[in-house]
Amino acid sequence: MKTLLTLACGALMVGSLGGCAMATGGQNNVSGFIYSGFSTSGAVGTGTGTKTGEACASSILGWIGTGDASIAAAMADGKLTQIHHVDHSVMSVLGIYAKSCTQVVGQ
Repeated sequence: MKTLLTLACGALMVGSLGGCAMATGGQNNVSGFIYSGFSTSGAVGTGTGTKTGEACASSILGWIGTGDASIAAAMADGKLTQIHHVDHSVMSVLGIYAKSCTQVVGQ
């Protein structure tokens, strides 16, 4: 009985690792098991602008995900009406916490 309980607990622990927090952004998917932190260029435009806006979404253990990392939310944050370019940044720590952000630059 003790062995069965140990096996069940081990299976539960391994199964819970499948739900690790992970964030992806932009066109690239880079992930590090211990830590990931990177920025990528977005699919929209090039150039410089006078205003910036940012919108983020986050995940805890891959079980709870919240936020709005859309371009529209980033435009609203920066009070933009035109976009010059879009970038993305991603950060993840040990699969426990992950955050993905969209940055827009424009006017």
